[in-house]
Amino acid sequence: MDFCGDELRRIALAPAKLNLFLEVLGRRADGFHHMETIMVPIHLADSLTFQPLPIAASGSAGQLSMAVKSGSIPLEDSDFSLVPRGSKNLILRALELLRVRSGCELGGRVELVKRIPLAAGLGGGSSDAATALRLANHAWGLHWSTPRLATLAAEIGSDVPFFLAGGAAVCRGCGELVERLPALPTLHFVVVKPPVALSTREVYQTYANTAANVESRVAPATQMSDVLNMLVGGTIQTLGGSLFNRLQAAASLLSSWVERLHRVFSGLDCLGHQLSGSGSAYFGLCRHAQHARRLATFLRSRQLGIVYATRSGP
Repeated sequence: MDFCGDELRRIALAPAKLNLFLEVLGRRADGFHHMETIMVPIHLADSLTFQPLPIAASGSAGQLSMAVKSGSIPLEDSDFSLVPRGSKNLILRALELLRVRSGCELGGRVELVKRIPLAAGLGGGSSDAATALRLANHAWGLHWSTPRLATLAAEIGSDVPFFLAGGAAVCRGCGELVERLPALPTLHFVVVKPPVALSTREVYQTYANTAANVESRVAPATQMSDVLNMLVGGTIQTLGGSLFNRLQAAASLLSSWVERLHRVFSGLDCLGHQLSGSGSAYFGLCRHAQHARRLATFLRSRQLGIVYATRSGP
């Protein structure tokens, strides 16, 4: 992650992600699920500006505050209104946790420019939290190592450790076990965020309630190790047929948009397609950048929601 800005004000990008493979392995005693997934960051990103605040004149610690602005998401879009405020916001939770654990008496102000749709399975909130940790770590002069920050990240959200590590990775457990992958060839995607949001909690709950069904126990076409071999070996042409997301069937029970997008993408000439994370964003793997832009133009004409032509990258 690169930072820019002056000594007091730092700016960084917080990328979205796509899940190329997602398998749910079982439910833990605390109600959460073990899983294994392959995630890649993409060139769709929020931006965060962090400015540290000194101790107030009264001697009390400076406060943490946040302002939210719209990037490519229209202000009238209902997604934008879903940005959590106060203690429910992952950015403020991450910063407060870092401040308490480090004993730092400084506060700060965050300005978030939101471009990643919410409740879309693209990891926007988790990426924002990870970026905030990195920014505050530098701005507050804490000099914590990435592994040390990762212990906090795992307490904040399942995808936060992935974004803290940076780059494509295999994530296991509840997302806290991150194995970075070597440099991968650039992957090109077209992504559609339909005009509905899906709750991760509700999708997992629906999966748990239907896990005994035959459809929920269908094995993926290939194992995760096969997908990894295709990625590392650069055999992108065959990768599309190996994409897998165990949560897609459950998400389709909660929103008809999932099946609608599945049907639309099945009629395209992309290499493969599926839901990202718990949805509601749906993506197709494309042959190259021009292919992604062409499909994006067509999908926009269908008025399916917000459409992005993008690529993988740090």
